[in-house]
Amino acid sequence: MEIKDTVALVSGGGSGLGAATARYLAGQGAKVAVLDFDADRAKEVAADLGGLALQADVSDGGAVGEAVARVAPHFGAPARIVVNCAGIAPAARVVGREGALSLDMFAQVCQVNLIGSFNVLSHAAAAMMTESIVGEEQGVIVNTASAAYQDGQMGQAAYAASKGGIAAMSLPIAREFAKAGIRVMAIAPGLFHTPMMESLPDEVTEKITANIPFPARLGDPDEFALMVGQIVGNPYLNGTTVRLDGAVRLPPR
Repeated sequence: MEIKDTVALVSGGGSGLGAATARYLAGQGAKVAVLDFDADRAKEVAADLGGLALQADVSDGGAVGEAVARVAPHFGAPARIVVNCAGIAPAARVVGREGALSLDMFAQVCQVNLIGSFNVLSHAAAAMMTESIVGEEQGVIVNTASAAYQDGQMGQAAYAASKGGIAAMSLPIAREFAKAGIRVMAIAPGLFHTPMMESLPDEVTEKITANIPFPARLGDPDEFALMVGQIVGNPYLNGTTVRLDGAVRLPPR
């Protein structure tokens, strides 16, 4: 699918991997809608790109539906490139101090990361199907998993489960959407230079980076965005998860 002049929707587009992706797509000529829980961040990025800012909690299906419904009237066409980057990554042991269980946190992480991605992709796909392009590819959906879906560390049960769900749903949804001409992919990034990583002390970052074979550094969000662009441009990529991690395999802790 061509990026130029195509409408794109990026959830979590106000910061980190999402912002880098929104800027990359706009730089390639896409018309970009930036969806984020933080309205100010969404407006800031959208203003830089001449795009559309959308505020929604991705775990709220109704709010997501209302946000997606604003895209086609604004740009004159529905989003045909959809990238899910919204997510949270709190860590907690399954059984913590004094036997406390992390059930509430587990539910919240899955609600935002997994169900949130499903909310966005389902509403966006419905919009693509409503306004189809005869004889052409209808759209590309790229979800964000994580290397943790295979290498989850201690304390990452909720995060790994949510990202594993994202990876696992790529194939069945791609199969379902095949007749509609919509591809579904996932990227599983490793350790990237995002706001979450920036908050760590330098010595912790150095220890983490030491486990990355090559390049021996944190990933650049622009490299994630480039991977999105490569998926959009390659029509035979469908129904699978691509690790983007410098060959890192996360240790148990």
